[in-house]
Amino acid sequence: MSRALFAAVAVLPLMLAAGSALAQTHGGHAGHGAHAAPARPPQARPRLAPKPKPPAAAPRPAAPAAPMAADPHAGHDMSGHAGHGAQPAPVDPHASHATSAAPAAATDPHAGHDMSGMQTAPAADPHAGHNMAPAADPHAGHDMGQTPAADPHAGHDMSAMAGGAPNIPTSADAVGGRMVETPPPAAARATPAHAADLLFDPAVMAAARKQLLAENGDVRTTGVLIDTLEASFGDDEEGYSWNAQGWTGGDINRFWWKTEGEGAFDGKLHDAEVQALYSRAVAPFWDVQAGVRQDFRPDGDDTTHLTLGVQGVAPYWFEVSAAAFLSTDGDLTARAEAEYDQRLTQKWILQPAVEVALSASDIPQLEMGSGLTSVTAGLRLRYEIRKEFAPYVGVEWSRSFGDTADYAKARGDDVEATRFVVGIKAWF
Repeated sequence: MSRALFAAVAVLPLMLAAGSALAQTHGGHAGHGAHAAPARPPQARPRLAPKPKPPAAAPRPAAPAAPMAADPHAGHDMSGHAGHGAQPAPVDPHASHATSAAPAAATDPHAGHDMSGMQTAPAADPHAGHNMAPAADPHAGHDMGQTPAADPHAGHDMSAMAGGAPNIPTSADAVGGRMVETPPPAAARATPAHAADLLFDPAVMAAARKQLLAENGDVRTTGVLIDTLEASFGDDEEGYSWNAQGWTGGDINRFWWKTEGEGAFDGKLHDAEVQALYSRAVAPFWDVQAGVRQDFRPDGDDTTHLTLGVQGVAPYWFEVSAAAFLSTDGDLTARAEAEYDQRLTQKWILQPAVEVALSASDIPQLEMGSGLTSVTAGLRLRYEIRKEFAPYVGVEWSRSFGDTADYAKARGDDVEATRFVVGIKAWF
């Protein structure tokens, strides 16, 4: 009996120490709602009982509210907002506890504890009294003083942006759709016309600009065009004829020369002429020409004429030339020619041509009557061996009119003639 009593007295302090340690272990869970059991108050040490008898269950204190989720307005004074009043923020039951080891939201504080015998009360809703609409806005139910769709420019003065970009004149503001151009400022005309004259000797720069113009904008060229060099075969006789011209000069001003004539193979020259002309470009593809014309005849009746004419390319690529001639005897004559290159292939070209001659008065020494004196029309087909050289064959028809025809009849010539021609066309 004494041994049993001694053993009970010796074991009792160990049981009390174990119960105190267990109470401290569960004390850290105080404030966790229904999951925290109240600590057992220490009991008076029994003297003779072999083991302590558990006391009757004490009434359970009300479980403190579960900790709220992290409030997005933590640290903000929300006392003036509806729904919050002046209530202070709830005290964190884990204050002064080191919880940095693991996130509170992810770690269950009761992991490993058997909580099946403990009664739990429903956790207090941290959002009680808040307006929890289907799309939960952290500010729902709070009077934030603004509309749900807040204008990012609300309260900004946007009057300067009225109308979009600044009103810059464009082609739509001008008559005819042209860009509005403002005149240059007066200061732009106060300096020299060439800015280089401010840095270099103006005389040296003027010489340089003249050289630049000569090399790029005033190129001197020379060309020779043999339009026809042919032999003709007709009923009356066989003969030859030529028509050639050329130039030398720049794009605007040129010296132009022309020559044409005809004769017989028996050595008799019918007539020949040479023109020396000053030519000036007055429009794209058009030149005005003026100069002198010298006629040569076997009978020695040579004649000199003043010449004024025009030469160029008409629309649809008709090559046209017309000139008036005033002789030293006061006789006024005129002549007009037109031809067109109809390209059949890259090599074969068909060229129709027509020439009309007129006279303002009768010229007996030249056997010419007034009015329309003659018309000559031809059709030539050439083959370009190279662009610069092309042989051709063709047919040509001519007829005299008026008093000119009478002169032809008087000397025994036909008024109308048709002949075949063979020749070459070249340029270099």
